[in-house]
Amino acid sequence: MEAHYYNVDISWKNNRIGEMSSTELSTKVEIATPPQFPKGVENIWSPEHLFTSAVSSCLMTTFLAIAENSKLDFLNFECKSKGKLEQVEGKFLMTEIILEPIVTIKNESEREKALKVLEKSEINCLISNSIKSEIVMIPKIIVQ
Repeated sequence: MEAHYYNVDISWKNNRIGEMSSTELSTKVEIATPPQFPKGVENIWSPEHLFTSAVSSCLMTTFLAIAENSKLDFLNFECKSKGKLEQVEGKFLMTEIILEPIVTIKNESEREKALKVLEKSEINCLISNSIKSEIVMIPKIIVQ
């Protein structure tokens, strides 16, 4: 496969707030310094949120592809995620991403298959494989 490029443009608006856009996408996202830092802003996406969401959303999209290829019959996928920011040797790092995917299936007989698809998805997630942060996955399978 050839290399792919994903274009993102950032524009400063005011104070600690900017706007993220892409010529490839129709929506813009407001971004800001998180409130834990000086002059940080509440209720706006931060780089730390985006970093965490990149890992979580990659797990989902990888899961969807592997589930389809594995013919896993599932009803729903959700994932809560939490990124841990720490200061290590004088630098701020996102040291850990905790993923809590919940897959809802119809039949108990599919539980093991659903877990295997989740594990394979985490192993093959290109974002997880591209970062230094520790990835912790706590999967949950619900039968409905």
